[in-house]
Amino acid sequence: MNIRDLFNYKNWVVVGKVSDTSKYAYKILKSLEAGDFKTEGVYPKDKTDKIYKSLEEVPYKIDVIDLCINPALGIEVIKEAKKLNIDKVLIQPGAESGEIRDYCKANGIVAIEGCALVQLLIHFNVDINQF
Repeated sequence: MNIRDLFNYKNWVVVGKVSDTSKYAYKILKSLEAGDFKTEGVYPKDKTDKIYKSLEEVPYKIDVIDLCINPALGIEVIKEAKKLNIDKVLIQPGAESGEIRDYCKANGIVAIEGCALVQLLIHFNVDINQF
């Protein structure tokens, strides 16, 4: 499987500071929505009641996680994904770690490192600069 294959799946979550408009997590979430993907944001440390705190709270079957969070928090999200049988993750630059790669490999989770925004621009003509 490669990064392009992930976009055959329509149910996504973006894990990161999705409520902060200056962060890439926000831009990725909005770009996925503009590309007609079902997408919600998850951020374990969110202080509002507007963002899900865990994958378990998301009210639909998640096909792909877009990991856009510090690796120390990201590994916990990946462990939760395993418990929920979510087996595909796109790891954004800066969210990767050896621990995450090793955990995914050992637990049958397809982990692809790359940039969602580039794919959405190239393959879906989403104007990522509008966000």
